[in-house]
Amino acid sequence: MEKKHEIAIAQMRKSVEKLGIPTQNYNDPTILRFLIARSMEPEKAAKMFVQWKKWRDEFVPLGFIPDSEVKDELGARKVYLQGLSKNGQHPLLIVKTNKHFSSKDQLQLKKFVVHTLDKGIASSFKEGQEIGNEKIIVVIDLEKISYKNVDPRALITSFQFLQSYYPERLAKCYILSMPWFFVSVWKMVACFLEKATLEKIVIVSNEEERQSFIKEIGEDTLPEEYGGLAKLVALQDVTVTSTPPTK
Repeated sequence: MEKKHEIAIAQMRKSVEKLGIPTQNYNDPTILRFLIARSMEPEKAAKMFVQWKKWRDEFVPLGFIPDSEVKDELGARKVYLQGLSKNGQHPLLIVKTNKHFSSKDQLQLKKFVVHTLDKGIASSFKEGQEIGNEKIIVVIDLEKISYKNVDPRALITSFQFLQSYYPERLAKCYILSMPWFFVSVWKMVACFLEKATLEKIVIVSNEEERQSFIKEIGEDTLPEEYGGLAKLVALQDVTVTSTPPTK
C-alpha cells in the first residue's frame, strides 16, 4: 500500500473515532474505499463512514437480509448471480428487468437491493477469508421490457444505495438492449448519479461494445443468451458459505 494511503487511512481512523465509532474491527481496504469515494479527504470520508455505520446498524441489524424478508422480490426470479468475471475476477449480477414490476412495498424493495448487493459481494469470499473481491459487475438487461416494467424509482434507489452505502463496490455496470422509449427514462435516472458512477456505466449499443462486454466477463461466466457458455443461476439458488462482508 502506498505511503500516502497509509497516512490518509490513519487520519481517517482518528476522525471516525472522534465521532464516536471504534475502527479496530475494520480493515484498511474498507477504510480506503470510503477515502477513494471522497477524493482521499479523511474528514469527508469519516463522515460518510459514520453515516454508513449508523445506517447499517439500523437497516441491517442481523448483518444480512434473510431470504424470508424479501420473498416477493426473490419470487420474481429476476436477479441472477453468476461466477467471477475473466477480467478482475468480479462477481457478476444480472438483472432481467422484464421480470420486474413496480413494488407497492418499497421497504422490501430496499431490503432486496441490500440482500442482492451483500450476497453478490460475499460470493467472492472464500470461507475464513477476510478480503474477497471488493467490486461487483452488474448487468441490467432491458430486453423485452414493456412500459409496465419501467420503474425509475427502483433504479434510482439501487444506484443511490451503491453510492451512499457501498462506496467503490461497483466495478462496472453494463446496460443491454435499451429500447428507444427507455432513453428518456435513463436520462432522468442519470441526473441522480454521481460522475464517478456514470463513468462506470456502459450502454452496449453496437457489435464492438458487445464483443468487448463478452471479453470482459468471459465466456465461462457469461450465460449462453449473452454470448457465453454458462447457464443462468437465480440469486436464491446460489449458496454463499461466508458471511456477507460488512467490514
